[in-house]
Amino acid sequence: MPRKRTPEDLSVDELRRLLVEKRRRLRSDRLDHFRRTGRIVMLAPDLPPAALENLRVGPVVETPEGEATELSVSQRRRWMDGLLLGIEILAVIGLVFILFNGLGILRDLNREVAAALAQETITPTPLVTAVVLPSGHTPPDASGNTRPNESEIPEHLRPIVQSIANLPVPTPSLETAIRIQIPAIGVDAPIVQGDGWEQLKKGVGQHIGSANPGQRGNVVLSAHNDIFGELFRYLDRLQPGDQVILYSQQKQYIYIVTRTEIVEPTRVDVMAPTSDPTVTLISCYPYLVDNQRIVVFAKLQNP
Repeated sequence: MPRKRTPEDLSVDELRRLLVEKRRRLRSDRLDHFRRTGRIVMLAPDLPPAALENLRVGPVVETPEGEATELSVSQRRRWMDGLLLGIEILAVIGLVFILFNGLGILRDLNREVAAALAQETITPTPLVTAVVLPSGHTPPDASGNTRPNESEIPEHLRPIVQSIANLPVPTPSLETAIRIQIPAIGVDAPIVQGDGWEQLKKGVGQHIGSANPGQRGNVVLSAHNDIFGELFRYLDRLQPGDQVILYSQQKQYIYIVTRTEIVEPTRVDVMAPTSDPTVTLISCYPYLVDNQRIVVFAKLQNP
């Protein structure tokens, strides 16, 4: 029995011939498989033998049957991996942007809140009522003509007097004082809001911001003594124990006179708020001289 030859015993030509025969068998088997499964499509009729002799065939590269499929899957996987990597990079960039943008917004909000909470240094606005008492005017002449006494007002505050002359007064409420009666001197007059020159032409003026009748605080009322009805001409006749009656739309309030003072026009402290329900009556003094003020103080009866 002849000994089986190993690949080392074969020459190069024999090995090449064996390899070609093996490839031919594999190709033939694959074609048979394609015929059985219907995967062969005839693209052109068979060529004559003469044409086949002139046909040059290049080297055939054998590819295993599953290799093409694996290559396609691998390409798709690489493409998907690249796409996912790009999405992840964009997500990280977006997250970083949102983080920095959020920090900027938070910083701006903190700055705005700090600015809102910071108390500004307020420059006090000088008020005429903080310098002189209301109802000041020059003594009427022989024809009864008079005007506000600007000499009582510091020169640097006079423009403020002109600027507030036409300021609107608060809308009256049910608790606002509307009338005053002083039986001892025959006073029965309406009360208007504001104690400027125009308001005191209409009646007794209540200082803006002073208390309402019956409430804790100081009701500050002013009127003239020798012009516009001379409503407070006889304040100097009031005695402790006399009544001052104030009316709102709901109720009347009786105050009892406690004392009277003659003061300079700059004694604005008499207009200050009080802890008890009080009323303060102010007018120019003396009659037809008007270089001082008469101030009558009264307290609420049975508060």
